[in-house]
Amino acid sequence: MSATDSRIEIVPNRHRVRVIHRGITYADSHGALTVRETGLPDVHYLPRADVNMHRLVSSGLKTVCALKGQACHFDLQTEDGVVENAAWSYEEPVEAAHALACYVAFDAVRVDRIIETS
Repeated sequence: MSATDSRIEIVPNRHRVRVIHRGITYADSHGALTVRETGLPDVHYLPRADVNMHRLVSSGLKTVCALKGQACHFDLQTEDGVVENAAWSYEEPVEAAHALACYVAFDAVRVDRIIETS
């Protein structure tokens, strides 16, 4: 599938979304956005105000998505050590993804749980 075949949809999430790692909640939001992208699992983006940003430190990694722009990645600082590149944010997303500015997503593989409840 080429980038021209890919599509992105950003929708408000009506549920509570929490990010938990080793029993500690690092993000808890009723204002998340869910990104649906062709061929990929849904990803929840949480407002920075609902994320413990003191626990996220820039990892220096930057990646580019044709549909969203350049992402800045963060390491998660925990009591047990660092979880590398556990989260990312689009500081200046492309126009089609401008709603994601000031939101943070967590890598579901690098944290224990991302829970969506009522």
